Parts: sequence; C-alpha cells; structure tokens
Amino acid sequence: MTLQTRHSLFQWLDYIESLHPQTIDMGLERVGIVSKRLGVRFDCPVIIVGGTNGKGSTCTMLQSILMRAGYRVGLYTSPHIHHFNERASINGEELPDEAFLSGFNAVETARRTTELTYFEFTTLAILHQFANAGLDAVILEVGLGGRLDAVNVIDADVAIVTNIGIDHTDYLGDTRELIGHEKAGIYRSGRTAICGDPEPPDSLLSHAEEIGCNLQLLGRDFSYAAGEETWWYEGHSDWCLQLDYPSLQGVNQIGNASLSLAALEALRQRLPVDEQAIRDGLRLAYLPGRFQILPGRPQVILDVAHNPHAAAVLADNLGRMPSGGSVHAVFGAMADKDIESIVRIMDKAVDYWYITDLPVARAASAEHIREILQKVIDAGSGKWLQIYTSPAAALSAAKNRTAENDKIVAFGSFWTVAGVTQRDDAEFGKRSA
Repeated sequence: MTLQTRHSLFQWLDYIESLHPQTIDMGLERVGIVSKRLGVRFDCPVIIVGGTNGKGSTCTMLQSILMRAGYRVGLYTSPHIHHFNERASINGEELPDEAFLSGFNAVETARRTTELTYFEFTTLAILHQFANAGLDAVILEVGLGGRLDAVNVIDADVAIVTNIGIDHTDYLGDTRELIGHEKAGIYRSGRTAICGDPEPPDSLLSHAEEIGCNLQLLGRDFSYAAGEETWWYEGHSDWCLQLDYPSLQGVNQIGNASLSLAALEALRQRLPVDEQAIRDGLRLAYLPGRFQILPGRPQVILDVAHNPHAAAVLADNLGRMPSGGSVHAVFGAMADKDIESIVRIMDKAVDYWYITDLPVARAASAEHIREILQKVIDAGSGKWLQIYTSPAAALSAAKNRTAENDKIVAFGSFWTVAGVTQRDDAEFGKRSA
C-alpha cells in the first residue's frame, strides 16, 4: 500500500503494524533518529508517568486539574480500550482522525528507511502533533518500562514512577531491583523525579543519586492520609490540603492523586494552580476501566487489573464495597502474565468464574486459564467455573446467573474490558503495545 492510498486511520494502523517484524523491540536509537528529523521539541513543561500500575489514573488527574486551571494540555496514554483516538487528547478531546493522518504522514516521510515498531511510529506521530499544537503542558504515559520506552526520547521536566511491581518480566527482569532500574530511566539530571512506591528498590534510589535528580519520595517529601469522607495531602513545601475523594473509584486513587499533586507542586512556578482547580480537577477526572462501576443492577465493575499488584488492589477495593450477594468474575489475560498469582489473589473474592478467550494471538486460551484455576480453587468449594469464546458471551452468561444484589467484575486484559463494553469495533484489532 503506497502512501497515497492510505486515506483512513484504519489503513494507516494496518500499515504501521506491518513495518517491524517484532511487536515490541525496545530501544531509543530508532525513535531518537526519527524524532530528531521531525524536530520534535517542547517549550512547555513535560510530565512523564511510569510505573507498574496507576499510570493512567495519575495522568488523567493531572490533565483534569491543569485544564480546570485554564491550561491547554496534551495527554498521551496507551493502550486504548475501544478506539485508537483514545490515546491522544488535547483538553480532554480526542485527536480527530485528520490529526493522526497528518502525524503519520510526517513520520513516514521522516523515517526514510528506519524501521519503527507500531508503538514507536504512533508515539512519534502523537509527539509531532503535540509539538505543533501550542500546548501549555504535555503529559506522557510510559508504555513499557521506562528507560527504553519511546516516550523517553523526551527529557521530562517532572518524571513520576508510581510504583514498582512484577510485570513484563521478559523485557524488564523478574525482580523489583531490575524493574526499578528500568522504571528510573525516565528520571533526568537536575530535574524533579517522584516515586510513589512506599518501599522503592535500591536500584531506583541509586540511579537517582547517580544522575543527580531532585528525588521526591512518598512518606519522606510528601504524604497523604485517608479519612472517612475526606483525605489529606501534605507536600514538601507549604502545600497542605484537605480534599474530597477523587471521582475515580478505589482507595488506591488517593495515592495516584497525591502523585499528581506532587508533580504540580514541583511545577508551580511555571504552571500555578489554585485549590479550586485541584478540587474540580479531582472531582471531574474520568478514566474508563479503572474500578469503573456501571449503573444498574446487577452491579458491573470494569477493571484492567492484569498483574498481581493490580489484582491485590482490585480485591481490596471489592472487599470495601457493601457486602451481600455473590461476586461473578469475567476474566481473560495475556499469556505472558502471572495468571496463577492473579487468580490466586482474586479467588478469595470471587464465587463464580467465567473465563474467556480473547481475539489476539498473545492471549492465554480460556482452557489454559481454567487449568490454572483448577489448581488454585479448593476442590471442595463447589465454585462455578466455565469457559467462553468471548468476553461478551461470558458477560451474558454471568448476567443470566446473577441475582439483583450480586456483583460482576470484568477484569484482566484491556481486551477483556473492551470485549464486554463494545462487541463490534472495526478497529478492535489495532491495540498493539
């Protein structure tokens, strides 16, 4: 397909997926070459958010607060749930197809013979659009790791590592020390580096000291505390705020909110925000698939918890909900995830399991997940366990079995949440990386 014949977003995404033999090929050399040719640079503050979990929520709350303070904000996150356009927005409005087509054309021209992965190509296109959009602030979510992730081609004014858990071990290592080193790669000398992990690995601390960044640690330089109806943030200077809980559900969200406030505190000379903007921003922030409770009965909860750390948070959040009724779980996951640990954590909260296949080659089959669950579940518990060909079929079966006071939690891969919330999507397959 020639450049002239690619007239739609779907055609471009199909083409981009064919450019590189590997879906993931980490490194900054290729993306650095093309970024330089594109002339991508930002005069406004850039915040990069990495970590194992909580990245999307932290980014969303940052964007929401800055918007309420009157700033023009670009936000890049990944992956998307339904439509590719979800990955890039300016002031909460997704970029239109035309903007992506312009960015893709620019990258295609600039890359010449340089091979780029899907994530690298699309990231560069979005950075190019943001760089020419007259923004006051840019927020970038790390896709995988940090040190070698494509967004790390940009030097962040503030870099956040939300937490360090075990995930993506084939690429990042199988210990918190190895993973912490990769996550800390987004920090920059002389600039603010934030870590929200209560016990940061030595590798992260050592790297921060070695490069001479301004490291801000949860519990040492800023902190938060939860009350029954409000919560408190105390910063490293004179910020001490009593706030309503964020609109994003789950006790973990005040931790993510505190990281957002720590970043804004570091940038307050360049991007001042008042307390009302903070309150409104946290109240109005919205992000699907993060302990998202749908209206109606039975209650349906959506969560993209796809590693043990996230599963533990999800189980805790479920346990804090009003008791009564049974919990029905619709679950599907990628084959490279620690599925046994995930289901072992969640099984304590789940009464009925609806295991689903997912329409992607990287996914674990429903049959494989069932075999793992059969090892985890107590043989005498009598728990319901069935497999289904799609998330939609699994959700339908769960709804047919639930009582009014029961809960359905659809969790695991982004594909699981996408599959239970939209059954027909022409671009459903374009979710690489």
